[in-house]
Amino acid sequence: MGTTWRKSSYSGDTGGDCVECAPLGGAAWQRSSYSGSNGGECVEVASLTPCTAVRDSKNPDGPALLFPARAWAGFLEYLKR
Repeated sequence: MGTTWRKSSYSGDTGGDCVECAPLGGAAWQRSSYSGSNGGECVEVASLTPCTAVRDSKNPDGPALLFPARAWAGFLEYLKR
């Protein structure tokens, strides 16, 4: 999914340390394949460019953690071992 990232209005024109944000309302969330079909404690992920978002399925309107692609790939490799 292509995500439209916006630079914070508090960021300068010269680059450097900036904050970017993107609305996640249109993200295609997928529940973990390890989650049961009866709900409960589940993790959902959404593939965004250039990050992966993770949220608690019981609180879909709550916060989401964003992981850079490299960090997410490393996490998945760790899980496979």
